[in-house]
Amino acid sequence: MPDATLAEPTLAPPRRPSVRFMLSHPAHLIALGFGSGLVPLAPGTSGTLWAWLAYVAMQHWLSPWLLGTIVALSVPVGWWACTVTARNMRIADPGAIVWDEVACFWIVLWLLMPAGLAAQAAAFVLFRVFDMAKPGPVGWADRYFKGGGWAGGFGIMMDDLVAAFCTLLVLAFWRHWA
Repeated sequence: MPDATLAEPTLAPPRRPSVRFMLSHPAHLIALGFGSGLVPLAPGTSGTLWAWLAYVAMQHWLSPWLLGTIVALSVPVGWWACTVTARNMRIADPGAIVWDEVACFWIVLWLLMPAGLAAQAAAFVLFRVFDMAKPGPVGWADRYFKGGGWAGGFGIMMDDLVAAFCTLLVLAFWRHWA
C-alpha cells in the first residue's frame, strides 16, 4: 500500500461565485463589487456600470475630501479583497472579481468630474475598451503582474490601473484638441 503522506496533493476545483460565497467574507463582498460581479454575462462591464452609479450617488452625499479619500482607499482595500477572494476561489483572476474595475473607474471619474453625461459615457466606453481589448501597455501589465500569493490582488488590479491611465490620457488629448 503506498504511503499517503508521499502522494501528491490534489488541487481542489475552482469555486464558483454565488451570493452565499459573496456574503461569507467581507473581502468577497468588496471584490465581487457588492454583487455586480455575479452577473453571468460581462461582469466587468456590470462592475464598471455599478462603479459609475455608485460614484454619482456618493458625489451627491459626500464632501469632495471624503469622496477623494474613499477613491484613494479603494485601491489598497481592493488589493487585499481581490487577493483574498481570488485565493478562496482558487483562480488567479476570476471574472467575477470586479473591484479592479470599480476602483479604477472611480479614479477616472474623480479626475474627470465635473463632466457632462457625454464625457462620462465616453470615459465608460474608453475604459471598457482598454480593459477588454488590453492594447499595448494594458496587455503588458496584464501579462507581467499576474500571479498568486500576496501580489495576486495587485496583479488583478494593475491592468485596470493602466487602463484608467490610458482612458484619462485619451480624454486629455480629446479635451485639448477639441
